[in-house]
Amino acid sequence: MPGGPMAAGDGIGKNAPKNKLAGILMTYARCRTFAAFGGILFGYDTGTIGGVKIMKDWLRTFGHPATDLTLHPTGYAISSSTESLVVSILSAGTFFGALLAAPAGDILGRKWGIIAANLVFCVGVAMQTASTGIPLFVVGRVFAGLGVGLVSCLVPMYQSECSPKWIRGAVVSAYQWAITIGLLLAAIVNNATQHRDNHSSYRIPIAIQFVWAFILVSGMFFLPESPRWLIKKGRDDEAAQSLARLTSLPPNDPENELELEDIRANLRQEQELGENSYLDCFQPGHHNRILLRTLSGIFLQAWQQLTGINFIFYYGATFFQNSGIKNPFVTSVITNVVNVVMTLPGMWGVERFGRRRLLIVGAIGMCVCEFIVAIVGVTISVENSSGQKVLIAFVCFYIAFFASTWGPIAWVITGEIFPLNVRAKAMSMATASNWLWNFGIGYATPYLVNKAPGSAGLESKVFFIWGSTCFCCIIFTYFCIPETKGLSLEQIDILYQNTTPRNSVAYRRQLLADNLAVQQGAGVERSSVEKV
Repeated sequence: MPGGPMAAGDGIGKNAPKNKLAGILMTYARCRTFAAFGGILFGYDTGTIGGVKIMKDWLRTFGHPATDLTLHPTGYAISSSTESLVVSILSAGTFFGALLAAPAGDILGRKWGIIAANLVFCVGVAMQTASTGIPLFVVGRVFAGLGVGLVSCLVPMYQSECSPKWIRGAVVSAYQWAITIGLLLAAIVNNATQHRDNHSSYRIPIAIQFVWAFILVSGMFFLPESPRWLIKKGRDDEAAQSLARLTSLPPNDPENELELEDIRANLRQEQELGENSYLDCFQPGHHNRILLRTLSGIFLQAWQQLTGINFIFYYGATFFQNSGIKNPFVTSVITNVVNVVMTLPGMWGVERFGRRRLLIVGAIGMCVCEFIVAIVGVTISVENSSGQKVLIAFVCFYIAFFASTWGPIAWVITGEIFPLNVRAKAMSMATASNWLWNFGIGYATPYLVNKAPGSAGLESKVFFIWGSTCFCCIIFTYFCIPETKGLSLEQIDILYQNTTPRNSVAYRRQLLADNLAVQQGAGVERSSVEKV
């Protein structure tokens, strides 16, 4: 039975061989460091625009004078249509970047695809930094979006294919943690430069992105290529060397050889069905349930965006300002700190409690918090300071539930549920779905929230929408997302072939027990199977 050398335990490295734990932790540290800058690139770019677009010099440069100083305290404003375009056009670029990640990842490899993505990203950052008019600024955000879209697909793919299965969830979750760090850094830099009365107020936050890209590219030169991609390309010797670097074991170690043989066997089985195109990702009745897996990944990323989280990070400063909160920049820093800190329990819990359970708990928590925020927002005035503190508190609770569940786990699942032969294509579509909904929400929100001609003026009532979508997340997870904690990528194929998401918890337990028996019979050293 395909399955790799070891099963998962109750926490990170729980079932790693004790005499090899140092090598495993080294692997984790390398992947985490790599994720830190792939994710920071993503998060920082997302977070920068939320503060930049309410800075006085940016509004003076790209907007027009305003007469209503209550709504526009800087004396300048931009229209809802311009605000929608500037915020959401990045997501349009990332949508196409995510789709391009499949050919880039399959042709160039996961490693060199990420390096190429950074070069595209830097072109966009340069355009934004140099611009003094909306057209060049928008084009720059499109190019930056292409780079971010490529990175957001290739990084979790690389991590999933290079991480030991007992810490794979934690390693991929580190990517989401890095996104939250990027968002926090953006909020801090925006807060530091907001009072500059010249172009440096917005150019400094934007130009700092060159630093993250440089560090990511530099680090990639020292990391090995994905062994699964190398085997797919028939480069078995290089795959053995790559896996040896990742596990700190000799290339001919029995555990490495067993894992490589599992990968080859799984790939041969898939290749017997012929070459795969994007249409093959939607094959009904396929023995591997490819259609279910593809749609699950696409809709999981869509529901992650429909939780409304990027409303806080794109429009949070504007929302808090309109809610009567005196210093929206400081409040944005606070919400970002919550986002960073609460991602850490999610990184631990994804291997302790599993993916499926945490997604359901997180959706319930977000649903309750968002309905409370909506109710508080429509029943108190902006002068009620106690009410505003309650509003901020429940926004923070909502962010905490997201950060510890749906934030990291959506990336973990989309990095592991697809079979190898269509992984790049299916994952690119799942990531593109994330960015498509990101674009839609980013573009529509000013029209939904702002009090201006042609806008709905919902303000805090928009949280009734987000609360309803979180309720839908509960139903979706229950019926469509299986429990994959502790399974190798090849074992996940077996799970999909033999059970349904609703029955996956029991089948997973049986799969791990059967795999343990097979490995003990073969004399492979390992620790006991996890307690479920």
